[in-house]
Amino acid sequence: MNELFGTLPDGTPVHRWTLQRAGVRVRVLSYGGIVQSAEVPDRDGNRADVVLGFAGLDGYLAHPEPYFGALVGRYANRIAGGRFPLDGRTYALALNNGPNSLHGGERGFDKRVWDVVPVADGVRLSRVSPHGEEGFPGRLEMSVTYALDASGALRIVYEAVTDAPTVVNPTNHSYFNLGGPGSGHAGGHELRLAASRITPVDADLIPAGAPQDVTDTRFDFRRPRKVGSGYDHNFVLDKGVTDTAVEVAELYDPASGRALTVSTTEPGLQLYTADHLGEPFAPGDGVALETQHFPDSPNRPEFPSTVLRPGEVFRSETVYGFSVR
Repeated sequence: MNELFGTLPDGTPVHRWTLQRAGVRVRVLSYGGIVQSAEVPDRDGNRADVVLGFAGLDGYLAHPEPYFGALVGRYANRIAGGRFPLDGRTYALALNNGPNSLHGGERGFDKRVWDVVPVADGVRLSRVSPHGEEGFPGRLEMSVTYALDASGALRIVYEAVTDAPTVVNPTNHSYFNLGGPGSGHAGGHELRLAASRITPVDADLIPAGAPQDVTDTRFDFRRPRKVGSGYDHNFVLDKGVTDTAVEVAELYDPASGRALTVSTTEPGLQLYTADHLGEPFAPGDGVALETQHFPDSPNRPEFPSTVLRPGEVFRSETVYGFSVR
Protein backbone atom coordinates (compact mmCIF):
# COMPACT_ATOMS: atom_id res chain seq x y z
CA MET A 1 0.00 0.00 0.00
CA ASN A 2 1.29 3.43 -0.96
CA GLU A 3 0.18 6.70 0.64
CA LEU A 4 1.34 10.31 0.82
CA PHE A 5 3.36 10.77 4.02
CA GLY A 6 4.27 14.44 3.72
CA THR A 7 5.95 17.12 1.63
CA LEU A 8 9.49 18.45 1.85
CA PRO A 9 10.06 22.23 2.12
CA ASP A 10 10.82 22.36 -1.62
CA GLY A 11 7.46 20.75 -2.41
CA THR A 12 8.75 17.24 -3.12
CA PRO A 13 6.19 14.64 -2.01
CA VAL A 14 7.26 11.81 0.30
CA HIS A 15 5.37 8.52 0.16
CA ARG A 16 5.02 5.68 2.63
CA TRP A 17 4.77 2.05 1.64
CA THR A 18 3.31 -0.63 3.93
CA LEU A 19 4.54 -4.23 3.76
CA GLN A 20 2.63 -6.93 5.61
CA ARG A 21 3.18 -10.67 5.89
CA ALA A 22 3.12 -13.42 8.53
CA GLY A 23 1.90 -11.07 11.27
CA VAL A 24 4.64 -8.48 10.65
CA ARG A 25 3.94 -4.99 9.30
CA VAL A 26 6.78 -2.75 8.11
CA ARG A 27 6.47 0.80 6.79
CA VAL A 28 9.13 2.31 4.51
CA LEU A 29 9.49 5.93 3.37
CA SER A 30 10.69 7.18 0.00
CA TYR A 31 12.61 9.86 1.91
CA GLY A 32 15.90 8.41 3.07
CA GLY A 33 14.75 4.84 2.50
CA ILE A 34 13.67 5.05 6.13
CA VAL A 35 12.18 2.05 7.93
CA GLN A 36 9.59 4.09 9.82
CA SER A 37 8.12 1.21 11.79
CA ALA A 38 8.21 -2.56 12.23
CA GLU A 39 5.24 -3.96 14.13
CA VAL A 40 5.66 -7.49 15.47
CA PRO A 41 3.80 -9.57 18.11
CA ASP A 42 5.07 -10.39 21.59
CA ARG A 43 4.70 -13.76 23.33
CA ASP A 44 1.05 -12.94 24.07
CA GLY A 45 0.28 -11.93 20.49
CA ASN A 46 0.24 -8.18 21.17
CA ARG A 47 1.77 -6.29 18.27
CA ALA A 48 3.99 -3.23 18.85
CA ASP A 49 6.46 -1.13 16.89
CA VAL A 50 10.03 -2.23 17.65
CA VAL A 51 12.01 0.46 15.78
CA LEU A 52 12.41 4.08 16.84
CA GLY A 53 10.87 6.66 14.54
CA PHE A 54 8.40 9.49 14.10
CA ALA A 55 4.72 9.62 13.20
CA GLY A 56 5.25 12.43 10.69
CA LEU A 57 7.85 13.70 8.24
CA ASP A 58 8.56 16.80 10.34
CA GLY A 59 10.12 14.61 13.03
CA TYR A 60 12.71 13.20 10.64
CA LEU A 61 13.52 16.65 9.22
CA ALA A 62 13.92 18.12 12.71
CA HIS A 63 16.10 15.23 13.99
CA PRO A 64 18.34 14.11 11.09
CA GLU A 65 21.53 13.20 12.92
CA PRO A 66 20.41 10.01 14.71
CA TYR A 67 19.59 8.56 11.23
CA PHE A 68 16.44 6.87 12.55
CA GLY A 69 15.71 3.85 10.35
CA ALA A 70 17.60 5.39 7.44
CA LEU A 71 19.30 3.95 4.40
CA VAL A 72 22.88 5.17 4.90
CA GLY A 73 25.48 5.72 2.16
CA ARG A 74 27.45 5.99 0.02
CA TYR A 75 29.70 5.06 2.91
CA ALA A 76 28.30 4.01 6.29
CA ASN A 77 30.39 4.83 9.35
CA ARG A 78 33.48 7.06 9.37
CA ILE A 79 36.25 7.91 6.94
CA ALA A 80 39.19 9.52 8.74
CA GLY A 81 39.87 13.12 7.80
CA GLY A 82 37.21 12.90 5.12
CA ARG A 83 39.89 11.76 2.66
CA PHE A 84 40.88 8.51 0.97
CA PRO A 85 43.24 7.40 -1.82
CA LEU A 86 42.08 5.44 -4.85
CA ASP A 87 44.19 4.57 -7.89
CA GLY A 88 46.77 7.22 -7.15
CA ARG A 89 44.34 10.06 -6.49
CA THR A 90 43.10 11.40 -3.14
CA TYR A 91 39.41 12.27 -2.79
CA ALA A 92 38.15 14.84 -0.29
CA LEU A 93 34.71 14.33 1.27
CA ALA A 94 32.37 16.55 3.25
CA LEU A 95 33.34 16.71 6.94
CA ASN A 96 30.22 16.25 9.04
CA ASN A 97 31.54 14.47 12.15
CA GLY A 98 34.29 16.59 13.63
CA PRO A 99 37.37 15.94 11.49
CA ASN A 100 35.76 12.99 9.72
CA SER A 101 33.15 12.08 7.14
CA LEU A 102 30.22 10.09 8.55
CA HIS A 103 27.44 8.10 6.86
CA GLY A 104 27.92 9.59 3.40
CA GLY A 105 28.42 13.25 4.30
CA GLU A 106 26.23 16.26 4.90
CA ARG A 107 23.51 15.07 2.51
CA GLY A 108 23.91 11.35 2.11
CA PHE A 109 21.43 8.71 1.00
CA ASP A 110 19.43 9.26 4.20
CA LYS A 111 18.39 12.76 3.04
CA ARG A 112 17.47 11.92 -0.55
CA VAL A 113 14.11 11.02 -2.04
CA TRP A 114 14.21 7.63 -3.74
CA ASP A 115 12.15 6.27 -6.62
CA VAL A 116 10.03 3.39 -5.34
CA VAL A 117 8.29 0.57 -7.21
CA PRO A 118 6.46 -2.45 -5.77
CA VAL A 119 8.02 -5.91 -6.07
CA ALA A 120 6.92 -9.30 -4.75
CA ASP A 121 6.20 -8.88 -1.00
CA GLY A 122 8.12 -5.60 -0.90
CA VAL A 123 9.43 -2.49 -2.63
CA ARG A 124 12.54 -1.55 -4.57
CA LEU A 125 14.09 1.87 -4.04
CA SER A 126 16.49 3.32 -6.60
CA ARG A 127 18.39 6.49 -7.39
CA VAL A 128 21.48 7.68 -9.24
CA SER A 129 24.17 9.29 -7.11
CA PRO A 130 26.03 11.55 -9.55
CA HIS A 131 29.80 11.74 -9.82
CA GLY A 132 31.13 14.06 -7.13
CA GLU A 133 28.13 13.82 -4.81
CA GLU A 134 29.50 14.57 -1.31
CA GLY A 135 32.95 14.19 -2.88
CA PHE A 136 32.65 10.53 -3.93
CA PRO A 137 33.84 9.63 -7.43
CA GLY A 138 31.79 7.85 -10.07
CA ARG A 139 28.17 7.86 -11.16
CA LEU A 140 26.62 5.26 -8.87
CA GLU A 141 23.36 3.53 -9.80
CA MET A 142 21.96 2.17 -6.55
CA SER A 143 18.93 0.02 -5.75
CA VAL A 144 17.74 -1.29 -2.40
CA THR A 145 14.98 -3.87 -2.00
CA TYR A 146 12.97 -4.24 1.20
CA ALA A 147 10.83 -7.39 1.27
CA LEU A 148 9.16 -9.65 3.83
CA ASP A 149 9.73 -13.38 3.44
CA ALA A 150 7.27 -16.13 4.35
CA SER A 151 8.29 -15.97 8.03
CA GLY A 152 7.87 -12.19 8.23
CA ALA A 153 11.63 -11.51 8.20
CA LEU A 154 12.69 -8.20 6.65
CA ARG A 155 15.18 -8.85 3.86
CA ILE A 156 17.24 -5.87 2.62
CA VAL A 157 19.24 -6.30 -0.58
CA TYR A 158 21.60 -3.58 -1.83
CA GLU A 159 22.89 -3.51 -5.42
CA ALA A 160 25.02 -0.94 -7.25
CA VAL A 161 27.07 -0.34 -10.38
CA THR A 162 29.44 2.51 -11.17
CA ASP A 163 31.04 4.13 -14.23
CA ALA A 164 34.30 4.92 -12.39
CA PRO A 165 36.19 3.40 -9.46
CA THR A 166 34.57 4.35 -6.15
CA VAL A 167 33.88 3.06 -2.64
CA VAL A 168 30.51 1.71 -1.51
CA ASN A 169 29.39 0.66 1.98
CA PRO A 170 25.65 1.11 2.68
CA THR A 171 23.68 0.00 5.72
CA ASN A 172 20.34 0.40 7.46
CA HIS A 173 20.37 2.49 10.64
CA SER A 174 17.30 1.25 12.51
CA TYR A 175 17.29 1.45 16.30
CA PHE A 176 15.57 -1.56 17.87
CA ASN A 177 13.67 -1.66 21.14
CA LEU A 178 11.90 -5.00 21.28
CA GLY A 179 9.80 -3.88 24.22
CA GLY A 180 7.92 -1.42 22.03
CA PRO A 181 7.09 2.26 22.59
CA GLY A 182 7.38 3.48 26.17
CA SER A 183 9.25 0.41 27.39
CA GLY A 184 12.32 2.42 28.37
CA HIS A 185 16.03 1.70 28.17
CA ALA A 186 16.99 -1.14 25.79
CA GLY A 187 20.15 -2.00 27.73
CA GLY A 188 18.32 -4.88 29.40
CA HIS A 189 18.00 -6.70 26.07
CA GLU A 190 20.25 -9.74 25.77
CA LEU A 191 22.67 -9.83 22.83
CA ARG A 192 24.52 -12.71 21.22
CA LEU A 193 27.09 -11.75 18.59
CA ALA A 194 29.34 -14.11 16.60
CA ALA A 195 32.42 -11.90 16.73
CA SER A 196 35.73 -12.80 18.37
CA ARG A 197 37.36 -9.44 17.60
CA ILE A 198 36.62 -5.73 17.42
CA THR A 199 38.39 -2.88 15.67
CA PRO A 200 39.63 -0.69 18.56
CA VAL A 201 39.09 3.04 18.04
CA ASP A 202 40.64 6.36 18.96
CA ALA A 203 38.85 9.35 20.50
CA ASP A 204 37.23 10.16 17.13
CA LEU A 205 35.98 6.56 16.74
CA ILE A 206 38.45 5.83 13.94
CA PRO A 207 40.04 2.34 13.95
CA ALA A 208 43.40 2.37 15.73
CA GLY A 209 45.71 -0.59 15.35
CA ALA A 210 44.90 -4.18 14.46
CA PRO A 211 41.64 -5.92 15.44
CA GLN A 212 41.69 -7.10 19.06
CA ASP A 213 40.42 -10.26 20.70
CA VAL A 214 37.29 -9.77 22.82
CA THR A 215 38.08 -12.51 25.34
CA ASP A 216 37.72 -11.30 28.95
CA THR A 217 36.50 -7.86 27.83
CA ARG A 218 33.15 -6.09 27.81
CA PHE A 219 33.03 -6.69 24.05
CA ASP A 220 32.55 -10.45 24.36
CA PHE A 221 28.97 -11.23 23.33
CA ARG A 222 29.69 -14.70 22.01
CA ARG A 223 27.37 -15.95 24.74
CA PRO A 224 24.13 -14.00 25.32
CA ARG A 225 24.29 -11.26 27.93
CA LYS A 226 22.73 -7.87 28.59
CA VAL A 227 23.73 -5.19 26.14
CA GLY A 228 24.20 -2.43 28.69
CA SER A 229 25.53 0.86 27.32
CA GLY A 230 28.67 2.58 26.09
CA TYR A 231 29.05 0.94 22.69
CA ASP A 232 29.70 2.50 19.29
CA HIS A 233 32.10 -0.12 17.96
CA ASN A 234 32.65 -2.29 14.92
CA PHE A 235 32.66 -6.02 15.62
CA VAL A 236 34.67 -8.21 13.26
CA LEU A 237 32.29 -11.04 12.40
CA ASP A 238 33.86 -14.48 12.58
CA LYS A 239 32.32 -15.54 9.27
CA GLY A 240 33.94 -12.74 7.21
CA VAL A 241 32.48 -11.72 3.84
CA THR A 242 30.02 -14.30 2.50
CA ASP A 243 28.02 -14.71 -0.71
CA THR A 244 24.82 -15.49 1.20
CA ALA A 245 23.47 -14.04 4.44
CA VAL A 246 24.67 -15.92 7.53
CA GLU A 247 23.16 -15.43 11.01
CA VAL A 248 25.54 -13.41 13.18
CA ALA A 249 23.47 -11.93 16.01
CA GLU A 250 20.39 -12.30 18.17
CA LEU A 251 18.79 -9.62 20.33
CA TYR A 252 16.24 -10.78 22.91
CA ASP A 253 13.88 -8.90 25.23
CA PRO A 254 13.00 -11.11 28.24
CA ALA A 255 10.04 -8.90 29.19
CA SER A 256 8.12 -9.18 25.91
CA GLY A 257 9.58 -12.42 24.61
CA ARG A 258 10.43 -10.80 21.28
CA ALA A 259 13.65 -11.87 19.59
CA LEU A 260 15.47 -10.38 16.61
CA THR A 261 18.04 -12.31 14.55
CA VAL A 262 20.46 -10.60 12.17
CA SER A 263 21.89 -12.39 9.15
CA THR A 264 24.21 -10.72 6.66
CA THR A 265 26.79 -11.08 3.90
CA GLU A 266 28.83 -8.27 5.48
CA PRO A 267 32.08 -8.78 7.48
CA GLY A 268 31.30 -6.29 10.26
CA LEU A 269 28.53 -5.12 12.57
CA GLN A 270 28.49 -1.75 14.33
CA LEU A 271 26.89 -2.03 17.76
CA TYR A 272 25.59 1.37 18.85
CA THR A 273 23.72 1.66 22.13
CA ALA A 274 22.42 5.18 21.36
CA ASP A 275 23.88 6.76 24.48
CA HIS A 276 23.56 10.24 22.96
CA LEU A 277 19.91 10.21 21.89
CA GLY A 278 17.95 13.34 22.83
CA GLU A 279 14.34 14.45 22.91
CA PRO A 280 11.82 13.10 22.17
CA PHE A 281 13.77 9.93 22.99
CA ALA A 282 16.18 9.24 25.84
CA PRO A 283 19.73 7.85 25.80
CA GLY A 284 19.68 4.09 25.40
CA ASP A 285 16.11 3.88 24.09
CA GLY A 286 17.26 1.70 21.20
CA VAL A 287 20.07 -0.55 19.96
CA ALA A 288 21.45 -0.21 16.42
CA LEU A 289 22.94 -3.30 14.77
CA GLU A 290 24.44 -1.89 11.58
CA THR A 291 25.79 -4.53 9.18
CA GLN A 292 28.61 -3.10 7.07
CA HIS A 293 32.27 -3.16 6.11
CA PHE A 294 34.70 -1.74 8.63
CA PRO A 295 34.99 2.01 9.33
CA ASP A 296 37.76 3.82 7.43
CA SER A 297 38.34 0.83 5.14
CA PRO A 298 39.35 3.05 2.18
CA ASN A 299 42.39 4.10 4.25
CA ARG A 300 43.13 0.62 5.61
CA PRO A 301 44.24 -1.75 2.82
CA GLU A 302 44.42 -4.64 5.31
CA PHE A 303 40.63 -4.41 5.84
CA PRO A 304 38.12 -6.06 3.45
CA SER A 305 37.88 -3.79 0.41
CA THR A 306 34.95 -1.46 -0.27
CA VAL A 307 36.16 -0.54 -3.77
CA LEU A 308 33.69 -0.96 -6.65
CA ARG A 309 34.91 -0.77 -10.24
CA PRO A 310 33.16 -0.43 -13.60
CA GLY A 311 31.87 -3.78 -14.83
CA GLU A 312 31.41 -5.09 -11.28
CA VAL A 313 28.11 -5.40 -9.40
CA PHE A 314 28.02 -4.55 -5.72
CA ARG A 315 25.61 -6.74 -3.77
CA SER A 316 24.96 -6.94 -0.04
CA GLU A 317 22.15 -8.60 1.91
CA THR A 318 20.95 -8.33 5.49
CA VAL A 319 17.96 -10.10 7.02
CA TYR A 320 16.20 -9.08 10.23
CA GLY A 321 14.16 -12.01 11.51
CA PHE A 322 11.47 -11.71 14.19
CA SER A 323 10.27 -14.39 16.59
CA VAL A 324 9.03 -14.90 20.16
CA ARG A 325 10.02 -17.11 23.08
